Parts: sequence; structure tokens; C-alpha cells
Amino acid sequence: MPALVDRLDGLLFFPVTAFTPDGALDLTTFRAHVRARIDDGAAAVFAACGTGEYHALGLDEYEAVIAAAVAETAGAVPVVAGIGHGTALAVEFVRRAERAGADGLLALPPYLVKPSQAGLLRHYTELAAATPLEIIVYARDNAVLDPETVVRLAELPNVVGYKDGLGDVDRMQRIVSAVRTAQPDLPFRYFNGLPTAELTGLAYRGIGVTLYSSAVFCFAPDLALAFHTALNSGDDETVNRLLDGFFRPLVELRNLGSGYAVSLVKAGVRLDGLDVGRVRSPLTEPAAEHVSQLADLIKHGRTLL
Repeated sequence: MPALVDRLDGLLFFPVTAFTPDGALDLTTFRAHVRARIDDGAAAVFAACGTGEYHALGLDEYEAVIAAAVAETAGAVPVVAGIGHGTALAVEFVRRAERAGADGLLALPPYLVKPSQAGLLRHYTELAAATPLEIIVYARDNAVLDPETVVRLAELPNVVGYKDGLGDVDRMQRIVSAVRTAQPDLPFRYFNGLPTAELTGLAYRGIGVTLYSSAVFCFAPDLALAFHTALNSGDDETVNRLLDGFFRPLVELRNLGSGYAVSLVKAGVRLDGLDVGRVRSPLTEPAAEHVSQLADLIKHGRTLL
């Protein structure tokens, strides 16, 4: 099997995790969600990450979600598992991801604390030493990495990528430049990891970052794929039409509620016809009027295609 870094090319899919009405894990519906998006052209499945409510899963549930994604993809596309918390517990999630058959790992920010650069370097270095799986480091919230730290991480043989969830294009450009200067031949991958990455797609494309995850792909794959195709083919007229008529209003709607980056996406999947259940605490469901606005926005977005 080619290395993970060589298999990540296309629109990246972060599935929601399905729950039954009483809040239990619903693997049958989860697998249907994964299958539908693979059939729609997902290039990779990032299971049990932020959109998949990693924070709300127990270890056994987490392993079952990763194993279900691996079984459903059957090797057609890579499965990347989210890992997080403090170093010791993150290593336990690494073990579960390995056992479930994951192809790689997305290292979410460590729990709660605001570490120094030395502390972040130590954390990710220990995670990399604990597994042969390739790791993508996700910078956001309390995990803010300086260019020099990313250069050090890129020296580790199984740290293969950096995902930016901060939205600081200046910092991102300096990171890309620093790694390129230190190791010009390194096949290191960069990802736009903002909640609605399409909104900043043009800016990130300008510094050579074209890989991103699309939350919209969860519930409106036709819109997500149309934008992705336009962005990567230079069809900026279509990009701007979709930005102005759909993605910017979607971000404005998402910003109306706490946790909407997950709960509104899950509501969108239900609107698309698959009952993936409600979000687990401490997240809450979006307001009914906001779900109605999302339905109207999706309909309008499709008139722009």
C-alpha cells in the first residue's frame, strides 16, 4: 500500500458519528453515511475527528467507529483516525486506532492546557514514537505551532503533514516556507482545516495549500464537489458565485450558535435523508429556525450550480 502522504489527493471527508435515539452508537447508519460519501467521490475518510464528536466517544466506541470506517472503505480510500487528549491518553487512542486498522492519524490539540512550543514538540514527538502510523498535526485552539516547531516535527519520519485550523495565512505561509527551506525535497502535506474551508480556499490556494476537508460534503456533496472542482481548475467565476450565494451565508449561519460546526452539519445530514441522531453533550442541537434556514440555503445553493 502506498504511503498515506501519497494517497491524500482530493476532497477529504470527515463523517459525523451516528447515534440512536437513546444516544447509543449506531454503526449501521454510520457505515451508510461513509458508503454514500465514498460513492460520491471522497478521497479519504477522517473518522472520529472533530466533526465526528471524538471528544464524546469512549475508547471502545472510538475503536468501533474506526473499525467500521475501515470495513466500509475496504481499502478503496485511506482511513485517518482522530487522536487527542493529553499524551498518555492519546497513546491509548493510538493503540485502538492501530488495532482497528487505521491508515493514519490526525493529532488533535492536547486537552485544555496551553503548552509552550517545547511542550507541543514533546507531545507530538512522543505520539510519533508510539506508532508506525503516519501522523498529521492539527493546529488550532491551544495548539499554535511556530514555523520552527513545524520544521522540527517534519524531521520525524512519520509526521507527514500539518493541518491549519487557525486561519492565520501569514503564519501558514511562513510555515510552508520554513519547511521548504529546511527540507526542499520532503513530501510534506498541508491542509486548510478551518470549519468551512471553502471560504478561505482562494487564500490558501495562493500559498499552495489545496487540500482541505469539507463539512458541506457531509450533507450536500454536489455543492462541495462543484466548489472543489472549480477551485482546483481555476474556475474562479464559479468559485465566487458559490462563495457569495452559499458558503459565506453558511458561515454566517454557522456562527449563530456555539458548536454549530458540528451540530449544524449533523442537522444537514438529517435533512439529506439519513437519521444520524443528535449530538452528544456538551454540544446542543441547533435552533429549529436555523435548521430551516439551512434547508433553504441548500436549496438556493443548488440553483447556483
